[in-house]
Amino acid sequence: METSLQCALNINDENVKSAYSTLYLNIARCYEELGDSDNAKRYYELSDLNKGTPSDEGPFYHGTKADLQIGDLLTAGGNSNYKPDLKMNHIYFTANINGARLAAALAKGEGRERVYIVEPTGEFENDPNVTDKKFPGNLTRSYRSKEPLRIIGEATEWEELTNKEKQEWRENLAKNKGEIIN
Repeated sequence: METSLQCALNINDENVKSAYSTLYLNIARCYEELGDSDNAKRYYELSDLNKGTPSDEGPFYHGTKADLQIGDLLTAGGNSNYKPDLKMNHIYFTANINGARLAAALAKGEGRERVYIVEPTGEFENDPNVTDKKFPGNLTRSYRSKEPLRIIGEATEWEELTNKEKQEWRENLAKNKGEIIN
């Protein structure tokens, strides 16, 4: 765990910073099991210091099949792409264009896949469906907000998934029995 932490600290990149808290927490637990309460306490404190509001500055992306314009607002309250009878309390976005292209490929609707460049209009948090609640850190740089996202552009250079890749993702999602943290 300490080797993983040192590698993450050496990289010092937004893609790995979100994992610091979890790495510190896991090291703290190891020290606790070893009976080293001083080091356990130190690493628990480091874990707490590295939690909190995302520091990612973007750019941010949202993948969809909706035909939207610059200035339009994306808002919470739509149906989930993964559980159609679930009304979403948040609007989701990512700082990873590959995550947005996957969202566009899996989005409901008949329109063409689009990846919009968006800016949050209010506070946002790490998406607990793909972060610390289920996986360490936020390596996918995925977020959600109850506040709208403003479309500020459309990404035009991204590679669409093949039909085979889309089908594989849909099959994997259909097998997933995990709950969506809404």
